[in-house]
Amino acid sequence: MFSSADLHILRTLADRVAEAASRPIQREKEQEWRRHNALQQGRPLVFCDPENGWHEILPQSMLQCQDEQARQWEWQLRQRLYWADEMLDDVVVDNIWYVPWTATRTGWGMEVHYVDAGPGGATRWDSPMTDYAMLDQLTFPKVALDHEATHEALAFAREVFDGRLQVVLGNGWWWSMGMTHDVIQLRGLEQMMVDMYDHPDGLHALMKHLSDGNLALLDNLEAQGALFANTDNRYVGSGGFGFTDELGHPEPGHVKAKHMWGFCESQETVLVSPSMFAEFIAPYQRPIMERFGLNCYGCCEPVDKRWHVVKTLPRIRRVSVSAWADVRFMAEALGGNYLFSWKPNPADIAVAHPNWDRLQKEIRETARIVAANGGHLEIIMKDCHTLCVPDNAKRWVKTVREGLT
Repeated sequence: MFSSADLHILRTLADRVAEAASRPIQREKEQEWRRHNALQQGRPLVFCDPENGWHEILPQSMLQCQDEQARQWEWQLRQRLYWADEMLDDVVVDNIWYVPWTATRTGWGMEVHYVDAGPGGATRWDSPMTDYAMLDQLTFPKVALDHEATHEALAFAREVFDGRLQVVLGNGWWWSMGMTHDVIQLRGLEQMMVDMYDHPDGLHALMKHLSDGNLALLDNLEAQGALFANTDNRYVGSGGFGFTDELGHPEPGHVKAKHMWGFCESQETVLVSPSMFAEFIAPYQRPIMERFGLNCYGCCEPVDKRWHVVKTLPRIRRVSVSAWADVRFMAEALGGNYLFSWKPNPADIAVAHPNWDRLQKEIRETARIVAANGGHLEIIMKDCHTLCVPDNAKRWVKTVREGLT
Protein backbone atom coordinates (compact mmCIF):
# COMPACT_ATOMS: atom_id res chain seq x y z
CA MET A 1 0.00 0.00 0.00
CA PHE A 2 1.16 3.54 -0.68
CA SER A 3 2.05 5.83 2.20
CA SER A 4 -0.64 8.13 3.59
CA ALA A 5 1.16 11.08 2.01
CA ASP A 6 1.19 9.45 -1.44
CA LEU A 7 -2.46 8.45 -1.07
CA HIS A 8 -3.41 12.03 -0.22
CA ILE A 9 -1.61 13.34 -3.32
CA LEU A 10 -3.19 10.77 -5.64
CA ARG A 11 -6.68 11.18 -4.24
CA THR A 12 -6.47 14.97 -4.43
CA LEU A 13 -5.43 14.75 -8.08
CA ALA A 14 -8.14 12.14 -8.76
CA ASP A 15 -10.74 14.54 -7.34
CA ARG A 16 -9.53 17.21 -9.73
CA VAL A 17 -9.65 14.77 -12.67
CA ALA A 18 -13.19 13.72 -11.73
CA GLU A 19 -14.22 17.37 -11.65
CA ALA A 20 -12.66 18.01 -15.06
CA ALA A 21 -14.41 14.92 -16.44
CA SER A 22 -17.78 16.23 -15.26
CA ARG A 23 -17.56 19.43 -17.30
CA PRO A 24 -20.08 19.67 -20.16
CA ILE A 25 -17.26 20.30 -22.64
CA GLN A 26 -16.18 16.66 -22.29
CA ARG A 27 -19.57 15.40 -23.50
CA GLU A 28 -19.51 17.93 -26.32
CA LYS A 29 -16.08 16.73 -27.47
CA GLU A 30 -17.19 13.10 -27.27
CA GLN A 31 -20.13 13.83 -29.54
CA GLU A 32 -17.82 15.62 -31.96
CA TRP A 33 -15.62 12.50 -32.21
CA ARG A 34 -18.68 10.31 -32.79
CA ARG A 35 -19.91 12.65 -35.49
CA HIS A 36 -16.45 12.82 -37.06
CA ASN A 37 -15.85 9.05 -37.02
CA ALA A 38 -19.25 8.54 -38.67
CA LEU A 39 -18.09 10.70 -41.62
CA GLN A 40 -20.59 13.43 -40.82
CA GLN A 41 -19.64 17.00 -41.64
CA GLY A 42 -18.50 19.31 -38.85
CA ARG A 43 -15.48 21.14 -37.53
CA PRO A 44 -11.96 19.69 -37.76
CA LEU A 45 -10.80 17.96 -34.58
CA VAL A 46 -7.46 18.65 -32.91
CA PHE A 47 -5.31 16.31 -30.83
CA CYS A 48 -1.87 17.06 -29.41
CA ASP A 49 0.18 14.32 -27.75
CA PRO A 50 3.65 15.71 -26.94
CA GLU A 51 4.92 12.14 -26.40
CA ASN A 52 8.54 12.54 -25.24
CA GLY A 53 7.82 16.24 -24.75
CA TRP A 54 5.69 15.30 -21.75
CA HIS A 55 8.94 14.90 -19.82
CA GLU A 56 9.58 18.60 -20.41
CA ILE A 57 6.04 19.68 -19.56
CA LEU A 58 5.85 17.45 -16.48
CA PRO A 59 9.44 16.78 -15.37
CA GLN A 60 10.10 14.21 -12.68
CA SER A 61 11.24 17.01 -10.39
CA MET A 62 7.67 18.29 -10.06
CA LEU A 63 6.25 14.96 -8.86
CA GLN A 64 5.50 14.76 -5.16
CA CYS A 65 4.86 11.06 -4.53
CA GLN A 66 7.70 8.88 -3.23
CA ASP A 67 6.72 5.35 -4.26
CA GLU A 68 7.75 4.61 -7.86
CA GLN A 69 4.33 3.29 -8.94
CA ALA A 70 2.60 6.16 -7.17
CA ARG A 71 4.83 8.56 -9.10
CA GLN A 72 3.80 6.92 -12.38
CA TRP A 73 0.14 7.28 -11.48
CA GLU A 74 0.67 10.86 -10.35
CA TRP A 75 2.28 11.65 -13.70
CA GLN A 76 -0.66 10.17 -15.60
CA LEU A 77 -3.18 12.13 -13.53
CA ARG A 78 -1.25 15.35 -14.09
CA GLN A 79 -1.27 14.63 -17.84
CA ARG A 80 -5.06 14.50 -17.79
CA LEU A 81 -5.27 17.76 -15.88
CA TYR A 82 -2.89 19.42 -18.33
CA TRP A 83 -5.07 18.29 -21.23
CA ALA A 84 -8.16 19.61 -19.44
CA ASP A 85 -6.83 22.93 -18.18
CA GLU A 86 -3.84 23.86 -20.35
CA MET A 87 -3.73 22.02 -23.68
CA LEU A 88 -7.41 22.63 -24.54
CA ASP A 89 -7.46 20.38 -27.59
CA ASP A 90 -10.19 17.82 -28.33
CA VAL A 91 -9.01 15.13 -25.92
CA VAL A 92 -11.93 13.92 -23.82
CA VAL A 93 -10.86 13.83 -20.19
CA ASP A 94 -12.85 11.10 -18.43
CA ASN A 95 -12.93 9.60 -14.94
CA ILE A 96 -12.03 6.05 -16.00
CA TRP A 97 -8.84 4.44 -14.72
CA TYR A 98 -7.80 1.37 -16.68
CA VAL A 99 -5.97 -1.52 -15.05
CA PRO A 100 -4.37 -3.91 -17.56
CA TRP A 101 -4.43 -7.67 -17.43
CA THR A 102 -1.47 -9.19 -15.65
CA ALA A 103 -0.25 -11.60 -18.29
CA THR A 104 2.72 -13.26 -19.91
CA ARG A 105 3.17 -13.12 -23.64
CA THR A 106 5.47 -15.14 -25.83
CA GLY A 107 7.10 -13.80 -28.98
CA TRP A 108 8.08 -15.20 -32.34
CA GLY A 109 10.50 -17.74 -30.92
CA MET A 110 13.72 -15.85 -31.65
CA GLU A 111 15.35 -13.46 -29.21
CA VAL A 112 16.26 -10.03 -30.53
CA HIS A 113 19.25 -8.57 -28.70
CA TYR A 114 18.98 -4.79 -28.16
CA VAL A 115 21.70 -2.30 -27.34
CA ASP A 116 20.01 0.67 -25.70
CA ALA A 117 21.70 4.07 -25.80
CA GLY A 118 19.63 5.29 -22.84
CA PRO A 119 16.87 7.91 -22.53
CA GLY A 120 16.55 9.97 -25.68
CA GLY A 121 19.13 7.87 -27.53
CA ALA A 122 18.91 5.44 -30.43
CA THR A 123 18.56 1.70 -29.96
CA ARG A 124 20.20 -0.82 -32.25
CA TRP A 125 19.64 -4.54 -32.37
CA ASP A 126 21.09 -7.73 -33.73
CA SER A 127 18.66 -9.51 -36.04
CA PRO A 128 18.59 -13.22 -35.15
CA MET A 129 17.21 -14.72 -38.38
CA THR A 130 20.40 -14.86 -40.41
CA ASP A 131 19.04 -17.37 -42.92
CA TYR A 132 15.58 -18.28 -44.14
CA ALA A 133 16.41 -21.90 -43.35
CA MET A 134 15.66 -20.84 -39.77
CA LEU A 135 11.97 -20.23 -40.53
CA ASP A 136 10.98 -23.49 -38.88
CA GLN A 137 12.29 -22.12 -35.56
CA LEU A 138 9.61 -19.42 -35.48
CA THR A 139 6.55 -19.79 -33.26
CA PHE A 140 3.25 -17.95 -32.85
CA PRO A 141 2.83 -15.48 -29.97
CA LYS A 142 0.44 -16.45 -27.18
CA VAL A 143 -0.94 -14.68 -24.12
CA ALA A 144 -1.51 -16.37 -20.75
CA LEU A 145 -3.66 -14.44 -18.28
CA ASP A 146 -3.00 -14.32 -14.55
CA HIS A 147 -6.49 -13.88 -13.13
CA GLU A 148 -5.48 -13.77 -9.48
CA ALA A 149 -2.82 -11.09 -9.94
CA THR A 150 -5.16 -9.07 -12.16
CA HIS A 151 -7.94 -9.04 -9.57
CA GLU A 152 -5.43 -8.02 -6.90
CA ALA A 153 -4.29 -5.12 -9.10
CA LEU A 154 -7.90 -4.04 -9.65
CA ALA A 155 -8.63 -4.18 -5.92
CA PHE A 156 -5.50 -2.17 -5.15
CA ALA A 157 -6.39 0.60 -7.65
CA ARG A 158 -9.95 0.76 -6.32
CA GLU A 159 -8.64 1.13 -2.78
CA VAL A 160 -6.24 3.88 -3.82
CA PHE A 161 -8.83 5.96 -5.63
CA ASP A 162 -11.63 5.10 -3.20
CA GLY A 163 -14.55 5.80 -5.55
CA ARG A 164 -13.07 8.96 -7.05
CA LEU A 165 -12.36 7.32 -10.39
CA GLN A 166 -14.10 4.41 -12.09
CA VAL A 167 -11.50 1.62 -12.00
CA VAL A 168 -12.05 -0.97 -14.73
CA LEU A 169 -10.13 -3.71 -16.49
CA GLY A 170 -8.89 -2.71 -19.90
CA ASN A 171 -5.79 -2.63 -22.04
CA GLY A 172 -4.52 -3.06 -25.57
CA TRP A 173 -2.34 -5.98 -26.63
CA TRP A 174 -0.69 -4.34 -29.61
CA TRP A 175 -0.28 -0.99 -31.30
CA SER A 176 -0.02 -2.03 -34.93
CA MET A 177 -0.40 -5.33 -36.74
CA GLY A 178 1.47 -3.99 -39.76
CA MET A 179 4.24 -6.61 -39.30
CA THR A 180 7.09 -4.88 -41.12
CA HIS A 181 8.53 -3.80 -37.76
CA ASP A 182 8.66 -7.48 -36.82
CA VAL A 183 10.39 -8.27 -40.11
CA ILE A 184 13.17 -5.74 -39.59
CA GLN A 185 13.67 -6.97 -36.04
CA LEU A 186 14.11 -10.51 -37.30
CA ARG A 187 16.01 -9.79 -40.53
CA GLY A 188 17.20 -6.16 -40.40
CA LEU A 189 15.98 -3.15 -42.38
CA GLU A 190 18.45 -3.26 -45.25
CA GLN A 191 18.26 -7.04 -45.42
CA MET A 192 14.46 -6.94 -45.72
CA MET A 193 14.73 -4.72 -48.78
CA VAL A 194 17.51 -6.84 -50.30
CA ASP A 195 15.39 -9.94 -49.67
CA MET A 196 12.76 -8.60 -52.06
CA TYR A 197 15.30 -9.19 -54.83
CA ASP A 198 17.51 -11.98 -53.53
CA HIS A 199 15.15 -14.07 -51.38
CA PRO A 200 11.56 -13.30 -52.42
CA ASP A 201 10.26 -16.75 -51.53
CA GLY A 202 11.80 -16.55 -48.07
CA LEU A 203 10.32 -13.12 -47.42
CA HIS A 204 6.89 -14.28 -48.59
CA ALA A 205 7.13 -17.24 -46.21
CA LEU A 206 8.14 -14.98 -43.32
CA MET A 207 5.29 -12.54 -44.00
CA LYS A 208 2.84 -15.46 -44.18
CA HIS A 209 4.06 -16.73 -40.81
CA LEU A 210 3.71 -13.29 -39.22
CA SER A 211 0.25 -12.81 -40.69
CA ASP A 212 -0.92 -16.24 -39.54
CA GLY A 213 0.65 -15.59 -36.13
CA ASN A 214 -1.29 -12.36 -35.67
CA LEU A 215 -4.51 -14.10 -36.66
CA ALA A 216 -3.73 -16.86 -34.15
CA LEU A 217 -3.07 -14.22 -31.48
CA LEU A 218 -6.50 -12.71 -32.15
CA ASP A 219 -8.03 -16.18 -31.80
CA ASN A 220 -6.13 -16.69 -28.54
CA LEU A 221 -7.28 -13.38 -27.05
CA GLU A 222 -10.87 -13.80 -28.22
CA ALA A 223 -11.08 -17.30 -26.72
CA GLN A 224 -9.92 -15.97 -23.35
CA GLY A 225 -12.29 -12.99 -23.42
CA ALA A 226 -9.25 -10.72 -23.17
CA LEU A 227 -10.03 -8.18 -25.90
CA PHE A 228 -11.43 -4.75 -25.08
CA ALA A 229 -13.51 -2.64 -27.43
CA ASN A 230 -11.60 0.49 -28.48
CA THR A 231 -14.78 2.21 -29.64
CA ASP A 232 -14.88 4.71 -26.79
CA ASN A 233 -12.24 7.09 -25.43
CA ARG A 234 -9.33 5.01 -26.72
CA TYR A 235 -6.51 6.17 -28.95
CA VAL A 236 -6.76 4.27 -32.24
CA GLY A 237 -4.35 3.92 -35.12
CA SER A 238 -1.72 6.64 -35.26
CA GLY A 239 -4.05 9.36 -34.05
CA GLY A 240 -7.65 10.08 -33.20
CA PHE A 241 -10.07 8.45 -30.80
CA GLY A 242 -12.35 5.49 -31.31
CA PHE A 243 -15.78 6.82 -30.32
CA THR A 244 -18.32 5.06 -32.51
CA ASP A 245 -21.64 3.22 -32.25
CA GLU A 246 -21.17 1.38 -35.56
CA LEU A 247 -19.49 -1.73 -34.16
CA GLY A 248 -21.87 -2.65 -31.36
CA HIS A 249 -21.37 -2.64 -27.60
CA PRO A 250 -20.56 -6.19 -26.47
CA GLU A 251 -20.18 -6.97 -22.79
CA PRO A 252 -16.63 -7.25 -21.40
CA GLY A 253 -15.32 -10.74 -22.00
CA HIS A 254 -17.31 -11.09 -25.22
CA VAL A 255 -15.45 -8.60 -27.43
CA LYS A 256 -14.28 -9.89 -30.80
CA ALA A 257 -11.97 -8.22 -33.30
CA LYS A 258 -15.04 -7.40 -35.39
CA HIS A 259 -16.16 -5.06 -32.59
CA MET A 260 -12.90 -3.09 -32.76
CA TRP A 261 -10.84 -0.67 -34.78
CA GLY A 262 -7.86 -2.37 -36.40
CA PHE A 263 -4.63 -0.73 -37.48
CA CYS A 264 -1.88 -1.50 -39.97
CA GLU A 265 1.00 0.58 -41.28
CA SER A 266 4.31 -0.05 -42.98
CA GLN A 267 6.67 2.77 -42.14
CA GLU A 268 9.72 0.57 -42.62
CA THR A 269 8.97 0.15 -46.35
CA VAL A 270 8.83 3.86 -47.15
CA LEU A 271 11.68 3.43 -49.69
CA VAL A 272 10.08 0.36 -51.26
CA SER A 273 8.30 0.76 -54.59
CA PRO A 274 4.50 0.64 -54.65
CA SER A 275 4.64 -2.57 -56.70
CA MET A 276 6.85 -4.29 -54.11
CA PHE A 277 4.61 -3.05 -51.32
CA ALA A 278 1.70 -4.56 -53.25
CA GLU A 279 3.54 -7.87 -53.60
CA PHE A 280 5.20 -8.37 -50.23
CA ILE A 281 3.20 -6.37 -47.65
CA ALA A 282 -0.44 -5.65 -48.51
CA PRO A 283 -1.49 -9.27 -49.18
CA TYR A 284 -0.46 -10.26 -45.65
CA GLN A 285 -2.09 -7.26 -43.99
CA ARG A 286 -5.38 -7.94 -45.77
CA PRO A 287 -6.52 -11.03 -43.77
CA ILE A 288 -5.70 -9.27 -40.49
CA MET A 289 -7.69 -6.18 -41.44
CA GLU A 290 -10.58 -8.43 -42.54
CA ARG A 291 -11.03 -9.41 -38.89
CA PHE A 292 -11.77 -5.87 -37.68
CA GLY A 293 -14.95 -3.85 -37.93
CA LEU A 294 -13.21 -0.63 -38.99
CA ASN A 295 -9.57 0.04 -39.81
CA CYS A 296 -6.97 2.78 -39.63
CA TYR A 297 -4.06 2.80 -42.03
CA GLY A 298 -0.68 4.51 -42.01
CA CYS A 299 1.55 6.46 -39.67
CA CYS A 300 4.66 8.47 -40.67
CA GLU A 301 4.98 6.89 -44.11
CA PRO A 302 3.46 8.94 -46.95
CA VAL A 303 0.71 6.76 -48.40
CA ASP A 304 0.02 8.89 -51.48
CA LYS A 305 2.35 6.89 -53.74
CA ARG A 306 0.81 3.58 -52.64
CA TRP A 307 -2.77 4.72 -52.12
CA HIS A 308 -3.97 2.73 -55.15
CA VAL A 309 -2.90 -0.38 -53.21
CA VAL A 310 -3.90 0.71 -49.70
CA LYS A 311 -7.43 1.67 -50.75
CA THR A 312 -8.14 -1.95 -51.71
CA LEU A 313 -7.63 -3.11 -48.10
CA PRO A 314 -10.87 -3.80 -46.19
CA ARG A 315 -12.97 -1.39 -44.15
CA ILE A 316 -10.52 1.51 -43.95
CA ARG A 317 -12.02 4.55 -42.27
CA ARG A 318 -9.05 6.57 -40.90
CA VAL A 319 -6.07 7.33 -43.16
CA SER A 320 -2.84 8.92 -41.95
CA VAL A 321 -1.63 11.83 -44.07
CA SER A 322 1.89 12.39 -42.83
CA ALA A 323 4.05 15.48 -43.15
CA TRP A 324 5.67 13.87 -46.22
CA ALA A 325 2.47 13.12 -48.12
CA ASP A 326 0.97 15.19 -50.94
CA VAL A 327 -1.92 16.94 -49.18
CA ARG A 328 -3.75 17.93 -52.35
CA PHE A 329 -3.58 14.43 -53.79
CA MET A 330 -4.74 12.86 -50.55
CA ALA A 331 -7.59 15.35 -50.12
CA GLU A 332 -8.88 14.48 -53.58
CA ALA A 333 -8.33 10.75 -53.06
CA LEU A 334 -10.00 10.54 -49.66
CA GLY A 335 -12.82 12.99 -50.35
CA GLY A 336 -15.68 12.43 -47.93
CA ASN A 337 -15.21 8.67 -47.78
CA TYR A 338 -12.41 8.52 -45.20
CA LEU A 339 -11.05 10.45 -42.24
CA PHE A 340 -8.17 12.70 -43.26
CA SER A 341 -5.79 12.19 -40.30
CA TRP A 342 -3.21 14.91 -40.92
CA LYS A 343 0.12 14.82 -39.08
CA PRO A 344 1.98 18.15 -39.36
CA ASN A 345 5.75 18.00 -38.94
CA PRO A 346 6.62 17.90 -35.20
CA ALA A 347 10.02 19.43 -35.94
CA ASP A 348 8.22 22.75 -36.45
CA ILE A 349 7.49 23.03 -32.73
CA ALA A 350 10.76 21.50 -31.51
CA VAL A 351 12.59 24.84 -31.59
CA ALA A 352 12.87 27.80 -29.26
CA HIS A 353 11.00 30.17 -31.57
CA PRO A 354 8.54 28.40 -33.91
CA ASN A 355 7.30 30.35 -36.89
CA TRP A 356 3.70 30.47 -35.67
CA ASP A 357 2.55 32.66 -38.57
CA ARG A 358 3.82 30.15 -41.13
CA LEU A 359 2.28 27.23 -39.22
CA GLN A 360 -1.06 28.98 -39.00
CA LYS A 361 -1.00 29.69 -42.74
CA GLU A 362 -0.22 26.00 -43.45
CA ILE A 363 -3.07 24.90 -41.18
CA ARG A 364 -5.54 27.28 -42.79
CA GLU A 365 -4.53 26.20 -46.30
CA THR A 366 -4.71 22.47 -45.52
CA ALA A 367 -8.13 22.88 -43.91
CA ARG A 368 -9.31 24.76 -47.00
CA ILE A 369 -8.07 22.03 -49.36
CA VAL A 370 -9.67 19.23 -47.33
CA ALA A 371 -12.98 21.10 -47.00
CA ALA A 372 -13.05 21.81 -50.74
CA ASN A 373 -12.99 18.06 -51.33
CA GLY A 374 -15.72 17.34 -48.78
CA GLY A 375 -13.23 15.80 -46.37
CA HIS A 376 -13.22 15.10 -42.65
CA LEU A 377 -10.12 16.62 -41.11
CA GLU A 378 -8.39 15.76 -37.87
CA ILE A 379 -5.09 17.46 -37.03
CA ILE A 380 -2.76 15.32 -34.94
CA MET A 381 0.49 16.51 -33.38
CA LYS A 382 2.62 13.57 -32.28
CA ASP A 383 6.12 12.07 -32.57
CA CYS A 384 7.62 14.91 -30.56
CA HIS A 385 11.07 13.96 -29.29
CA THR A 386 11.46 17.39 -27.72
CA LEU A 387 9.43 20.58 -27.49
CA CYS A 388 12.48 22.70 -26.67
CA VAL A 389 10.04 25.03 -24.89
CA PRO A 390 7.39 23.17 -22.84
CA ASP A 391 4.64 25.66 -23.72
CA ASN A 392 5.07 24.97 -27.45
CA ALA A 393 2.49 22.17 -27.29
CA LYS A 394 -0.37 24.28 -25.96
CA ARG A 395 0.74 27.21 -28.11
CA TRP A 396 0.45 24.89 -31.14
CA VAL A 397 -3.14 24.03 -30.19
CA LYS A 398 -3.95 27.72 -29.86
CA THR A 399 -2.37 28.39 -33.25
CA VAL A 400 -4.42 25.61 -34.85
CA ARG A 401 -7.64 26.91 -33.31
CA GLU A 402 -6.94 30.39 -34.64
CA GLY A 403 -6.03 29.00 -38.06
CA LEU A 404 -9.37 27.18 -38.28
CA THR A 405 -11.50 30.25 -37.47
